[in-house]
Amino acid sequence: MKQVQNGPICLWSGPRNVSTALMYSMAELDGIRVIDEPLYGHYLTVTGADHPGRDEVIASMNCDAEAIMADLLAQQRAKPKPRLFLKHMAHHLVDLDLDFLQQTVNVMLIRDPREMLPSLSIQLPHAALADTGLKRQWELFEWLQAQGQSPIVLDSRELLLNPAHVLKVFCRATALSYSPQMLSWDAGARTEDGVWAKYWYHAVHKSTGFAPYQRKQGFPERLLPLLQECQPWYEKLYSHAIRST
Repeated sequence: MKQVQNGPICLWSGPRNVSTALMYSMAELDGIRVIDEPLYGHYLTVTGADHPGRDEVIASMNCDAEAIMADLLAQQRAKPKPRLFLKHMAHHLVDLDLDFLQQTVNVMLIRDPREMLPSLSIQLPHAALADTGLKRQWELFEWLQAQGQSPIVLDSRELLLNPAHVLKVFCRATALSYSPQMLSWDAGARTEDGVWAKYWYHAVHKSTGFAPYQRKQGFPERLLPLLQECQPWYEKLYSHAIRST
């Protein structure tokens, strides 16, 4: 398969991975239109997952994932500019034909589960490996490679340690022109936010840029079994991540 160069950019993140901050950063770039988790309603409908605001999310959007992606790709073909940046959660890829990914530039956003799980467990007290998206991200990474793509991997710690450098490398890899305006944004909600923002986006709405990286201290003992499940998948992905220096 020929490598995609200028198609829509699909960010395949896990939860609590600074994905919304990255979406806000991308929204500051001229020529980019961001879309927030267009497959969330599909995921909740198909899996029955009990997430905050579940019924409200489903009612707010089209939940037919294949129709959604077909429409977005058609929009991009008809109007190449602005280029689409689609913020997705990797675990939303359930019961869905992946062929559309052959028309997109695909990016994995990961975070060390030792730092991610305590935050995730606040919204999802009974979170499992599938809720983190890490195993799904690795499966997706391998599948994309088998299709001839070179998926990009971003790590949240590396991004926060040196946002300008990591974003410059990321922009080169995705055929974008880096701009320092990507490093800051206005505090508050964005019009592109999904209705779930009130449950998940409290911290990013207070931000005006990427927060300096701070290592989290301690780890809840009750989450250790889940951490052990997550760590191997994270390490596989991290070995391919863009570094901060």
